[in-house]
Amino acid sequence: MSLQVEIMTALKEAMKSKNQTALTALRAVKSAILLAQTESGAKEELTEEQELKILQKQVKQRRDSAAIYIEQGRQDLADPELAEAEVIAQFLPEALPEEEIVKIVDATISKLGAVGMKDMGKVMGVVTQELAGKADGKTISNVVKSRLS
Repeated sequence: MSLQVEIMTALKEAMKSKNQTALTALRAVKSAILLAQTESGAKEELTEEQELKILQKQVKQRRDSAAIYIEQGRQDLADPELAEAEVIAQFLPEALPEEEIVKIVDATISKLGAVGMKDMGKVMGVVTQELAGKADGKTISNVVKSRLS
């Protein structure tokens, strides 16, 4: 079952159960997917990788917004954002543990012969592609920095 079909099914369930948080989050995801489809100009389906990137972006936006709200002392605004992020995150594959990310980064560094921070871009490019949908960019970046420093 494609991700779009799963989201539509969850959207219908949220409507039936009158779950406003899930409804808001899933409508935003549906909108982002439709927007991405129309941007491509063709009526072709998005690849699974493109759909996962959209979901990751939606989750990241909500978590970033929540962090800003918490920073400003507005927990009342942060809570719905975090709840929506959790609703969307259920459609993402299980994130890799940091130990696995470290192993992949180490293998990539040795394969590319990277020696310092000047090679961070090369390493990030390869690792980010390899871990697409399995880890967020911030975690990957932190691991790469710590290994190249």
